[in-house]
Amino acid sequence: MNCKNCHTKLEENDDYCKNCGGKVIRNRLTIKNLFEHVSSTFLNLDNTFLLTFLNLFKKPEDVIGGFINGTRKRYINPINYLALAITIGGIYMIILNKYFPNQLIEMSSAGIKEQEVFAAKFMSGVKDYYSLFMVLLIPFYALISRLVFINKKEFNYTEHLVMVMYMVAQFSLISSFLNLLLFLLQLPASILSSGSIFFQIAFFGYCYKRLYKLSIPDIILRTLIFLGILLVLMIILTIMAVIIGIMFKDSVFMQDLIELQKGAFEAGQKAAEAAAAAKNK
Repeated sequence: MNCKNCHTKLEENDDYCKNCGGKVIRNRLTIKNLFEHVSSTFLNLDNTFLLTFLNLFKKPEDVIGGFINGTRKRYINPINYLALAITIGGIYMIILNKYFPNQLIEMSSAGIKEQEVFAAKFMSGVKDYYSLFMVLLIPFYALISRLVFINKKEFNYTEHLVMVMYMVAQFSLISSFLNLLLFLLQLPASILSSGSIFFQIAFFGYCYKRLYKLSIPDIILRTLIFLGILLVLMIILTIMAVIIGIMFKDSVFMQDLIELQKGAFEAGQKAAEAAAAAKNK
């Protein structure tokens, strides 16, 4: 009998392959052993997924720092963990689009009715390219992270990529489940948006504090620097978007966007005038 994974010859009483460590499977696949396999993979307290998920909250320096320093077996590697988060996040987006489309659009349109059509198109694009969007965030965040800790030499840019992969994946996993729960409780979309941003900042700051062994004042200062760099980069990207918009101002998409923004501006003016009139009365 040979190992089904690496084809190494096995002894009759072997339970695990001596070459690759794979478990020897002798029985045919049934509903019962399929369920047992899934349970042992995701629900067993000793499995790598649960350990990775829990310890990224309890001691992120053990998960992230351990992987960077060479401990590669105890926890899920960052690429696989991110892939799992992307898969669950994609399912989350499908559920939102199917069962909570109004709340999803409200979160994107900031409550402005005239922007709802554009928000719906935007969220449709996010749903279609969710995995690409998450992957593109990684080097962007890692660059900012490296700049924030430019005076510290413990971790290079590649190691910051590992940090960000773990942190983004963890944030995506927990926010997917929490947002669904909060949608079921019918909380306002504005609370969800602001709460999600606060949680992300707090979780990232907590991880960096543990990894770099920073004091509270130091991590607060570096969090502000992180947000400042992010703001500057967002302004640069906005300027680039405006330039591209001017270059392609005659396109159908840009015309639709201009009309939507005009509608939003006029609605804002009317709301302000109505509020002023009510105050004068």
